Amino acid sequence: MQLPEDITADLLRRLARIEGQVRGVQAMLTDGRECREIVAQLSAVGKAVDQVGFKMLATGMAACLANPDVASKSGFDLEEVERLREHGIRVVMLTGDNAATAAAIAAEAGIAEFRAGVLPGDKAAAINELKSCGGLVAMVGDGINDAPALAAADVSFAIGAGSDAAVEAADLTLIRSDLMGVVDAIALSAATLGKIRQNLFFAFIYNVMGIPLAALGWLNPVVAGAAMAMSSVSVVSNSLLLKRWRSGR
Repeated sequence: MQLPEDITADLLRRLARIEGQVRGVQAMLTDGRECREIVAQLSAVGKAVDQVGFKMLATGMAACLANPDVASKSGFDLEEVERLREHGIRVVMLTGDNAATAAAIAAEAGIAEFRAGVLPGDKAAAINELKSCGGLVAMVGDGINDAPALAAADVSFAIGAGSDAAVEAADLTLIRSDLMGVVDAIALSAATLGKIRQNLFFAFIYNVMGIPLAALGWLNPVVAGAAMAMSSVSVVSNSLLLKRWRSGR
């Protein structure tokens, strides 16, 4: 999908003005101007950028976000969100984008709950608020501004192609820029926990049967040693079955 020529020209003019404003900020920093003047100029730049964003949405860029190819590149996928819900996970999107952009992306991804215009510090506060409601909170992020929220979450995932700060703050790093990795991590962790429970059961049964027999003198030491070795082999073999685990995608 392409924008009409007149709209494209208007957007280019707006972006040229923003470029000039940015250069003005650079000159002010070089000249050592007062902080208030610099902050005021930066605020003007931010408002100009927001105006361009609203203009793009108003002229059909929201339709571009609805394009499956564009949506997949942005990392949002309806199937991924649905699979998270199947695991009983509540999905909330936190973004620093304006409300119009956030609503368009959330609608395409099938996310019912989102918060727009969230500052980096506010993301961490939102995570703590969700944690106060009970249950575990996981956070997925890729930017420097996501680092505080990643550190505040119970479990955090960083996108491998994201910033170093996000990767450093997260508990897990997804190799692919794909939210399905979060679903796979949850499924694999559940499979791992299942194997741990099975191994504990095998060890429990061995001790329940072996200790009384050994105490009564009914268990030959050689047989007991062999049984111990077989117990270890069964636990290791059962654990190795995790290598057969495959993603459900």
